[in-house]
Amino acid sequence: MKLQPTQQAVLLELASTERALQVTGGKAFVTTEQKDLNRLLKEQQEMRNAAASAQMAVDDMESEILRIQEDERKLRRRERDDKTQLTAEVDPVRRRDIEHDLYSAKSRIADLMSELQEAHNEIHALRNNRDVHGARLDDLGRKIDLAKRAAESANEASSAKPDPQTLILELRAQLSTEALAAYDAQKNDSDIGAADFNGRACGGCFMVLGTLDQSAIRKAPADELPHCPECGTYLVRT
Repeated sequence: MKLQPTQQAVLLELASTERALQVTGGKAFVTTEQKDLNRLLKEQQEMRNAAASAQMAVDDMESEILRIQEDERKLRRRERDDKTQLTAEVDPVRRRDIEHDLYSAKSRIADLMSELQEAHNEIHALRNNRDVHGARLDDLGRKIDLAKRAAESANEASSAKPDPQTLILELRAQLSTEALAAYDAQKNDSDIGAADFNGRACGGCFMVLGTLDQSAIRKAPADELPHCPECGTYLVRT
């Protein structure tokens, strides 16, 4: 296909715009910065859920410690009462019952002290875990602040660009009927009507061409659009 170099640049922009629109499925373009922000916001929500679970685990363990301590206080009072009763009780049967109750209270106190030690060890680890989640949340917050500013700038710059559909109509209007017909025919054939050639590879199929093919494409007249020998796409030399 014969086409002046200035028109070749228009054709390449048209092809690139149509390919980008095809990739997005016609949906609104999302900048890389906005994608990064969305990822960080999702990560932040997941971290908040994890931090809430970590705090809940700490709260539960603190409640368990309070329960153990309250049970211990009750048993200590029971132990003191039994000892007081033993000093005044002379009935053998009654003394035996009190001694049995005293033994039970002491045994349960010993068990509770062991449980309390384990609970204190566990809550130490739980609090460390909660603090780690808190620190990660703080770090994410700082990253999100930076990402928001970057996304706002990128989105503002993106919104200044013309609508892809409008741009496509404008670009097609700059090309001749013959050029558009050849381009559309090739696009129907291989899905990609035109692509750039960087001196080595086709921008349509991304194949690195052989040395002879590379040389033939580079030596083609400036107003000629050679085909890619692999996929048939019109190649615009960049």
